[in-house]
Amino acid sequence: MHLYQKIASAALIGLALLGHARAQESDPYLWLEEVHGARPMEWVAARNAASLGELQARPEYKEIRQSVQSMLNSSARLPDVTMHGGLLYNFWVDANHQRGVWRRTTMAQYRRAEPAWETVLDLDQLAANENEKWVWHDVVCVSPKSERCLVLLSRGGGDAHVVREFDMASRRFIDDGFTLPEAKTDVAWLDRDTLLVATDFGPGSTTASGYARVVKEWKRGTPLSAAHALYEGKADDMRVSAEKKFTPGHAYQFITRTVNFYSTELFLCEGGKLAKVPVPEDAQTYTLDGQLLIQLNSDWDVNGVHYPEGALLATDLRRFMRGARNFAVLFAPTPASSLDGVTVTRGALLLNVLDNVRNRLVEARLVKGQWRQRKVDAPAFGQLSATALDALASDDYILKVTDFLHPTTTYLASVGSDQRTMLKSMPAFFDGDAYTVQQFHAVSKDGTQVPYFVVMDKRARMDGSNPTVLNAYGGFQLPMKPYYLGPMGDAWLKHGGVYVLANIRGGGEFGPAWHQAAVKQNRQRAFDDFLAVAEDLIARKITSPRHLGISGRSNGGLLVGAALTQRPDLFNAVVCGAPLLDMRRFSKLLAGASWIAEYGDPDDPEQWAYIGKYSPYQNVRPDQHYPRVLFTTSTSDDRVHPGHARKMAARMQEQGHDVLYWENTEGGHAAAASIAQEVQWWAVTYSFLLEQLK
Repeated sequence: MHLYQKIASAALIGLALLGHARAQESDPYLWLEEVHGARPMEWVAARNAASLGELQARPEYKEIRQSVQSMLNSSARLPDVTMHGGLLYNFWVDANHQRGVWRRTTMAQYRRAEPAWETVLDLDQLAANENEKWVWHDVVCVSPKSERCLVLLSRGGGDAHVVREFDMASRRFIDDGFTLPEAKTDVAWLDRDTLLVATDFGPGSTTASGYARVVKEWKRGTPLSAAHALYEGKADDMRVSAEKKFTPGHAYQFITRTVNFYSTELFLCEGGKLAKVPVPEDAQTYTLDGQLLIQLNSDWDVNGVHYPEGALLATDLRRFMRGARNFAVLFAPTPASSLDGVTVTRGALLLNVLDNVRNRLVEARLVKGQWRQRKVDAPAFGQLSATALDALASDDYILKVTDFLHPTTTYLASVGSDQRTMLKSMPAFFDGDAYTVQQFHAVSKDGTQVPYFVVMDKRARMDGSNPTVLNAYGGFQLPMKPYYLGPMGDAWLKHGGVYVLANIRGGGEFGPAWHQAAVKQNRQRAFDDFLAVAEDLIARKITSPRHLGISGRSNGGLLVGAALTQRPDLFNAVVCGAPLLDMRRFSKLLAGASWIAEYGDPDDPEQWAYIGKYSPYQNVRPDQHYPRVLFTTSTSDDRVHPGHARKMAARMQEQGHDVLYWENTEGGHAAAASIAQEVQWWAVTYSFLLEQLK
C-alpha cells in the first residue's frame, strides 16, 4: 500500500471511530432496550393500543381473522409425526388446545382418516396447574427404545427452556428425574442414566452470545454440580454441544465447538479422550454405518485432489481418523443445483437436491464397499422433504410434497422403491386453480441473475395496478422454497393480491457460494438483488410503486429495513417483523454476537464502515418521505432483541414518519405462542397491506 493510501485509510478509520463514538452517545432510545422495564412497557402498550385500534376497525381485519382462525383450527390439517419406540407422536394445537397437546398413535391408526390418538401431555392443563405460560420446544428421547424422554418447555416462547424427564409408559414427569432450569441448553442422552449437558452452569460458563461454553457428563442420582466436565470452549465462541450418534452397528460420541455461525471444531470422544476430526471447520458431518459424510461449504484440496464447495463426500471414519484420505463423491454441485439436505435411514442416505429452486431426491447406498445411487421418482412439485421414520430400525421414510397452490401431501415411502402409500393430504384452503405460478429472473446491480416466483390470479392484468407483496430472506444460507400458501389464499390472494418470493443472494438456493457472495462487506448485494426484483416487477407491469409492499422477518426484517431506507420510492408499504435494525449494537443484544460471522463486527471501525452504510437505524432521515411501515416483534423474543423494532419505530415517529407498531408479549422469535396469537398476526399484517396497497 502506498503512503498516501495508508494515510487515507487511517483517516477513514479515525472518522469511523469518531462517528461510532458519537452515535453511541447520541442514541436517545437506549432505554427501550430494557425489555420488561416499566417505561418501555408503557410505551409498548400505548403503541399497541393505537395500532390495534386502527387496524381492528378496518373491514378486512375481522374477515381475515375469521378465515385464518378457521384454517389454523381445522382438524383436517396434517399432523406431522415422529417415531419413538414404535409409536407415532405428534404435537397438536387447535381451538381446544391453544398451547397444544402431545399425543401418540400407531401406524395402522395414522393411516386412517380419523386416527385414534392417546394424549401423552396436555400443555394447556400443565400451564394451568403450574401457573406458567408453557410453550412446547422439543423432546429428546433415549435410544433405542425411547422409554424415557427429555421434554423441553419454554416460558412464553423464548429460546431458553427448562428440561424435565418424562416417562413414556406412565405419561408422567419423573419427580426425581433429570431436570434443568431455564437456559439456552443443549442436552443429549449418553445412555439411560447419563446425560451430555451444555447449559448455564453459573458465572463464566456461557459465551458472549448467551449459549453454553461448557459441556459436562451428568450421572443420574447426582447433583448437577457434580457433573464431570468434558470440554470447555472460549468465551467468545458461539457455543459448545455434545451428542451420541447412533447408526446400525455403531455409536459415536461427538463434541462440537461452534466458534461462530459457520466455523466449528468436531471432536470424537472415546475412552475419556478427545480426538479432533480433521474436517474443514465450515463443513457439516453425518454418520452412516462406519462412514463419515462430509458436506463442504468451501473448496477442499486433499492429497492433490480438488473437492468443490457444496460437495458431499464419504469415507470410512476409522481409517479417516488414522490418516486415510480416500473419498467417494456422493454429490457435486452445478451452477443451478445445490444440496438442500441429507436424511439418514437405517442403510441409506436420501440426498435432497435443490435444482433451480425445486427439489428432487436421490438415494445413496453403500453396497459391498461401493456407493450406489438411484434417482427417486417423486412427484414433480416445488418442495420435497424426507424424514426417516426410525433411522435405527428401517429404511422407511415420510415424503412430504407441496408447492404454492397444492396442499401438502405425505406418503410412506421406502428406500429402493418408487412405490409409496399416501398417508395424509391436507384439504385445499383456497381454489388453487384460479392462480398461476411463474418464475422470472431479475438482473441485479452487478449483472447477477436473481430468480423469483410470482403467484397471481390468472385473470390479473399487467397494468401495474395489482397489490403485490414481495418477500425474501437472503441470509445464513437458508433457501426460500415454494410452500403451500394456505391462509394467504383468503388473506391476500382472493383480494386480488400478488405474492412474490425472491431467491436473493445470502440464502442457500444455489449452495454455499450464493450465500457467501452476500456476507459481511458484500451484504449490499442481498439488498441490491431485492431491489432489482422490485424494479423488475414494476418493469413487467405486474405492479407499481403505489401497489408494491415488502415483508420480511428477522434477517428479512433487516432486508426490508435496508430497502426502506435505500429506495423508499419503490414501495408503498413495509412489514418489518422481529427485525435487526440497529446494526451498530446488534452484537451486544441477546444472541447477536453469534451473527458477527454473517454481518461483521460493528466494533471494528473498518467493518463498521460498511455496516454503517446500510444499518437502517442509522440511515433513516427526517427529510425523506418513506412508505408506511408496520413493525411487529415479541417481548419474549430472546434471540433478536425487541429493542431493534422499538427504537426504529420511536425514531421514525420522532422524525414525523407514519408508522404502526405491534408487539406481542409472548411468542419468542416465532412471534406467536398460540393459534389465537398467530391469527392476530395474520389479521394485523394483511389488513394493513390491503389498506395500503389496494
